[in-house]
Amino acid sequence: APSTPVRPAGQTPTSVPAPSRVPLPATPLIKAYAWNRWRTLAAEDAVEAQRQELLKLVRKAERTAFGSDHRFQSIGKVDDYQRRVPLRTYGQHWDEYWKASFPRLENSTWPGLMPYYAVSSGTSSGKVKYIPCSMDMVRSNKRAALDIFVHHLRNRPDSRVFDGKSFVLGGSTDLKEQAPGIHSGDISGIAARNVPWWIRRWYFPPKSLTFITDWEEKIERLAPLALREDIRFMSGAPGWMTLLLEKLAALKGEGCRIKDVFPKLELITHGGVSLNPYRKRFEAMLEGSRAEMREVYPASEGFVAIADRGPQQGLRLIADNGLFYEFVPVAEINQPSPTRHWLGNIETGIDYAIVLTTCAGLWSYVIGDVVRFVDRAPPRLVITGRTSYMLSSFGEHISGELIETCVLAAAEAIGAQISEFSVGTVFAGQTGAELGHHEYVVEFDEAIADPARIEAFTKAIDRELAQRNEDYEERRVIARGVGAPVVHAVPPGTFAAWMKSEGKLGGQNKVPRVIGDAELLGRLLRFVTPTSD
Repeated sequence: APSTPVRPAGQTPTSVPAPSRVPLPATPLIKAYAWNRWRTLAAEDAVEAQRQELLKLVRKAERTAFGSDHRFQSIGKVDDYQRRVPLRTYGQHWDEYWKASFPRLENSTWPGLMPYYAVSSGTSSGKVKYIPCSMDMVRSNKRAALDIFVHHLRNRPDSRVFDGKSFVLGGSTDLKEQAPGIHSGDISGIAARNVPWWIRRWYFPPKSLTFITDWEEKIERLAPLALREDIRFMSGAPGWMTLLLEKLAALKGEGCRIKDVFPKLELITHGGVSLNPYRKRFEAMLEGSRAEMREVYPASEGFVAIADRGPQQGLRLIADNGLFYEFVPVAEINQPSPTRHWLGNIETGIDYAIVLTTCAGLWSYVIGDVVRFVDRAPPRLVITGRTSYMLSSFGEHISGELIETCVLAAAEAIGAQISEFSVGTVFAGQTGAELGHHEYVVEFDEAIADPARIEAFTKAIDRELAQRNEDYEERRVIARGVGAPVVHAVPPGTFAAWMKSEGKLGGQNKVPRVIGDAELLGRLLRFVTPTSD
């Protein structure tokens, strides 16, 4: 399919196109595909599918530098592969195979010349990564996106989702040219740039507006135009999507909800971060709407899983689409020889660091996400955080999932709702602190000026963590070696302003829940307390 040409740097669209006519209904065509795909999934042996995917990846990459170094030609089973190929981080891939020839990676870890790089948001560390994205990966992501509608149509057979427009709130298609024919940018921008021509008629926003890089400008220009469209499907990161939906409702008129804005909206997909902090806001906005919400797991490295059942019932792993998955118990991830599971021997109820081998030349790549399986056949998982989303500076071993649970419970205890939050560690001696402690920056839905409520919220976080985590209780309450948490309550809009100051407003960028990088945490604390040292 033809792709959108890259706009020259500095050029901006000069006009907003008029809303197009509602396209011819495509739902019957999608339904035909969906029923055929569903029969395949219903009969699928995910373990065997994964075995075959690994062998296909190995065979295709035999003649690359990586394949030669690891003797791919003699790999015939999963055990062979795991013996030959060690786990690697981004830094190890970069130093050993990518750095010397970047951006022209040719037959390095994947056959041919790499055309794209997905630029990661550097969520917890603030560091930018360039993730190779081959045309095989672009096609893999397209197939995975269609699986969203397979599951939707299975759940709602009378769906007319493709009789209107699909609103994809993604990154800019204004990609940076790293070298002739080689571009980098947001993974959603790469996907939007490669939308097939035959889907364009059902796609929103129009091509002339997908180039916009300034998030605030994008929302200001897209929102009024979207009100004139028959939107049936929406997709985006939860935090930015709530801002868009609230903007749309405000434009429509006081008291309006999404049912008044898009009366035929059927499906909203969300991913990238947990929905829990935003859930009540979504529920309020969607009251009376016929739209359902479906979680997806599209990482910069590949599209991993899609919710095939109801909310909070797990996401079904995509086993036959150019990715091979390994799973390492989180407790072992930093050990020299950690246990490496795959779908053939995973267990439910265990937190695993997920490891990907992909059709873009990532080999046993530790992506940093943590998952827990709730089913094995078919394999379904929940995302519980990131390997970096853990507070353990003092041996407290608090997972990102538990932090989120305790923060939301503390908000409920004072009758408040959270819009965004981040937490990091401040050590003794920093900013005059006598004891090392955790500092939270919390944005409530409505500004809280009463110091007593903030103090109650702070004590509730402390109490919840001590009740739910023995290591925290030991260090904080019994040994008293960790100081009380500190909470900075900030007004609505603070995190959006901070993300803008960091150059990460909108798109696939995510507010970091746990900040492990001292410099990044320092910038946030200085932003919210500018008069502090």
